[in-house]
Amino acid sequence: MNHMERLWDYQEADVAADNVNKEIARSPKRLRLLKLRDNIKKQQRFLKTLENEVLAMLDRIEIIKEAIGMNEEQLKQLQTKIQTEPAQDSSEAGAYISEVQRIVKDLNSFDQETKKIRQEAADREKKQRDVKRLAVKIKLEFDELRDEYNTEYQTMSGELKRLRAIAAEKAKLVDKEDMERYNAIKKHSTPPMAKLIDDKLCGGCNMSFPSSVLIDIKAGKYVECETCGRMIIL
Repeated sequence: MNHMERLWDYQEADVAADNVNKEIARSPKRLRLLKLRDNIKKQQRFLKTLENEVLAMLDRIEIIKEAIGMNEEQLKQLQTKIQTEPAQDSSEAGAYISEVQRIVKDLNSFDQETKKIRQEAADREKKQRDVKRLAVKIKLEFDELRDEYNTEYQTMSGELKRLRAIAAEKAKLVDKEDMERYNAIKKHSTPPMAKLIDDKLCGGCNMSFPSSVLIDIKAGKYVECETCGRMIIL
């Protein structure tokens, strides 16, 4: 077995291990778990947003309560003033009326805003309950699927470990320079080696070789495909 054949033998083991690794990464259970995990995080973020909105609404209600208290106190003081200092003419009476109307208007406005905020807070709290129920449902599915995937992963990772060990043993027989070329090519073309097919075509990209390159390939010389960059072997 020459050096290129040893490298090809290593590639077969390397590709087999890579395929199992890809199979693990593309596992439907794993992909579903990732989707569920992202959904759980999404629900958690949404729940936090709702909680912050409710807290902001409650803070606003406290501010409104203080404003209502101040307005009610102003109204009491105005009523006392009207009783102790009755209007002397229509102008003063109009000023008293205008001030009372302003305070009453503010109180009504605060009352309407409070009702609106309480309704919105109730809506947010309902959404919170709905989100929590959904999050629990998603988490239950996640936990159940995670147990199934862990069993699957243990089996597949064991196979991957076995294949990596085989590839590592075969790598010991490969020349250092050949392995460096192999790894460099693997960064842009996988697998890095391809066989000559029909005595003229690259097995990696199906491009035909000129006669001069074919002569080198058949002579066992080191040749890389100018199109895909793969090492070519008979």
